[in-house]
Amino acid sequence: MSELLVDARGVRKSFGENEVLRGVDFEVRPGEVSCIIGPSGSGKSTFLRTINALETIDSGSLVVRGEQVGYELRGGKYHEWSDPQLAKFRSGIGMVFQRFNLYGHFDAIENVAASLIHVKRMSRADAHARAEQELTGVGLADHMHKKPHQLSGGQQQRVAIARALAMDPELILFDEPTSALDPELVDEVLETMRQLADGGMTMIVVTHEIGFAREVGDTLSFFDEGRVLEHGTPESVLSGSDSQRIRGFLDLVR
Repeated sequence: MSELLVDARGVRKSFGENEVLRGVDFEVRPGEVSCIIGPSGSGKSTFLRTINALETIDSGSLVVRGEQVGYELRGGKYHEWSDPQLAKFRSGIGMVFQRFNLYGHFDAIENVAASLIHVKRMSRADAHARAEQELTGVGLADHMHKKPHQLSGGQQQRVAIARALAMDPELILFDEPTSALDPELVDEVLETMRQLADGGMTMIVVTHEIGFAREVGDTLSFFDEGRVLEHGTPESVLSGSDSQRIRGFLDLVR
């Protein structure tokens, strides 16, 4: 448990003149649920995307699963990863987005099986069997052959979670997974995430669901203006912080 699965030190990222990450330090150990909160535009989603190599960092160090993300040291110099190296790295990390990102012309089982077939090179039969297993696990046994437009938002997000789980990830990243859902559908997705946490899945969750962060998170980080303003246990950040910035934010989202 002492070895870090994610180890970020001084991570910086700019888009043109806009510096989005301004020296982020962050770490996650295997089996931990690490929640991230903070105002819009504070760099939360960008940081999450750097962990999965969807964005490159400008400076600092980002080591995930023992690898410096995006680069390999060869001949005394750092070289950017090739597309096959990127694909191999990402196959070990699941990511669940705000907007589900499902294939509209595929049914649920095909959405989950697609990456198994095209990335892991599983046979169609084996991929469908694994997809059935994961969809059943998230409570969608009766909805496997429905297309996204036939599912509620909560059901679509659970398909997305099943798709991530099917790849046997060491880590799953959740980027505000309930923000696009109607309020009555939020709990079914959060319950699925609670079950994953209970099962020991390592998770980094960007969220505005403060109750979930308090109940399920092992650690909580508050991002503000591209920095980690405060980090600790959920209780220490949510109840013990004397930061007026954090207090003001919590007053708005509670």
